[in-house]
Amino acid sequence: MSQLLAFTGARIFDGNAWHDGSALLVEFGYVAGIVSTDALPDNAERHALDGGMLVPGFIDLQVNGGGGVLFNNAPTVESIRTICAAHAQFGTTALLPTLITDTAAVNIEAIAAGVEAWKQRVPGFLGLHLEGPHLSLARKGTHDPALIRPMDAADLARTVAAAHDLPNLLCTVAAETVTPQQVAALAGAGAVVSIGHSDASYDVTNAAFAAGATMATHLFNAMSQLGNREPGVVGAVLSNPNVFAGLIADGIHVHPAAIAAALRAKVGPGRIFLVTDAMSQTGTDLKTLTLNGRTITRADGALRLADGTLAGADLDMIDAITFMVDHIGLDFEEVIRMASLYPAEAMGIADTYGHLGHSAVANFVHLSNERAVRSTWIGGEAVWSA
Repeated sequence: MSQLLAFTGARIFDGNAWHDGSALLVEFGYVAGIVSTDALPDNAERHALDGGMLVPGFIDLQVNGGGGVLFNNAPTVESIRTICAAHAQFGTTALLPTLITDTAAVNIEAIAAGVEAWKQRVPGFLGLHLEGPHLSLARKGTHDPALIRPMDAADLARTVAAAHDLPNLLCTVAAETVTPQQVAALAGAGAVVSIGHSDASYDVTNAAFAAGATMATHLFNAMSQLGNREPGVVGAVLSNPNVFAGLIADGIHVHPAAIAAALRAKVGPGRIFLVTDAMSQTGTDLKTLTLNGRTITRADGALRLADGTLAGADLDMIDAITFMVDHIGLDFEEVIRMASLYPAEAMGIADTYGHLGHSAVANFVHLSNERAVRSTWIGGEAVWSA
């Protein structure tokens, strides 16, 4: 079999521009170029696609589960493999399995599973997201209050070590719970520090950003809101040019008008990008699931605890993209960047992820003209097809 593959028959969006009458060339798992179909190399193995679009693979930085598995309940390599495979059918080619607030023992298991998943090159595994336990009780959301606690020296040392051992590590902390010195230590070790589940003031949040935090977890949700005299976490995120922010675009977690206002207000180059915050139901017909002994019910497009608290999202990435196009009115190309390039930039990996430029990892999705996922490719290999 030839090591040079040529994908033809579909319009190609490389993350910046469209290419018609062209072929995507892939060699050894990386993009070798985009060329006219009239100029294909003789040694290329052709893969003819039946119309539609080729776009950069989606990157999801907040994935609690999928395929019937919740990472907290089974922090293993096989869980990571199942979660990645479940989300591939919705166009996600790289993701961060996310551990919600749990015990130190489960945290240790999750990190070990992530390190092993990277050694085994599990398709779609990008690293880990540790969401808690160092959060604000006032903005706990679905996180178990009995497990939320300050970061101690052992927590910091373990997380710093994980940042060295994993390909990518994202840590969600509350700005008022973790000190600027701890934020600086995490960032210095290579972790991406995100502010979330935080009731901090504007000034305290900006102190965390000055110390090295560069992201916010699910903008608007579980954080102090934008007020006229106290801008809170939301105001700090929108006004800081160095900060990226994840967004759950399902029309339930954040009102469309608030999404549109945030997009207009966000100061760059930091961007707002899409996350699913998906739980174990993705890719299944599950109606209930369990987290830390509490039942979560799936109904009317949402996941909720018994008291009505939102508990993750009943969302996949292609549906988030559709929502942003159909209900927010953004250009399709910009929404694709929100699902691919911008999360890659937020993680500092945009040199090789989030686009189809030369030498990028060959992660891409074949969509129909109606934006349905027809096939998903990771490193130039098909991992799912309709």
